[in-house]
Amino acid sequence: MSAATKGAIGAIVGALLVCVAIALYVGLYLVNVPGSVAATSTPTGIHLYLATVPAAELSDPHPTWVSYYAVSSSSSNWRHDTTFQVPANSLIHVTIYQYDTATGLRNPFFSQPAGTAGPVTINGKVTQVVDPTSPGHTFAIPQIGLSVPLPGAPANAKNLCANAPCSLSEAHVTVSFAFRSPGPGLYRWQCFVPCAAGFIQGNGGPMQTVGYMGGFIKVV
Repeated sequence: MSAATKGAIGAIVGALLVCVAIALYVGLYLVNVPGSVAATSTPTGIHLYLATVPAAELSDPHPTWVSYYAVSSSSSNWRHDTTFQVPANSLIHVTIYQYDTATGLRNPFFSQPAGTAGPVTINGKVTQVVDPTSPGHTFAIPQIGLSVPLPGAPANAKNLCANAPCSLSEAHVTVSFAFRSPGPGLYRWQCFVPCAAGFIQGNGGPMQTVGYMGGFIKVV
């Protein structure tokens, strides 16, 4: 086989590999739409129940990553999706069961709730500001000015949850608030506590991956 023929075959193989790589990128990333969870409509309003955990399920591709989950009102029926569907121009009641312990805020600005419709309650108590060292996470939708700190579960509790799913019998903090949803669209939500252990300054991995410490609010 001549050098020219070998070169042509090599070029063809290289081109095919590039095409396969592009196809995989498109198929596995660009057109891969994350699952979504719809808020629950009840006689008392529209409710969204979430939970934060120190580590995902053991069967998860990243079982050591901190994460959000969608749950039921009793902290059961856990779903590892962080795109939440809500109706437009509506009052959305949110309850977050915070099973992770405190990480602490690097910016005390986030210790004060903002953008909520009415008060924030932490374990049933109305709270206007929290100790900046107490949050384990935040729940924020920057486009609508919403930001709520989530104090961590007691680090010395004997019944801490290690991996999702968790139960209400395990140590946690319950944070409740409401916000007014905007018009239809896709809005990014994010935790602003650098809580990715093992990553530079705590900002890699789950902090930058949809399905863990961030996602979307799908307003329809």
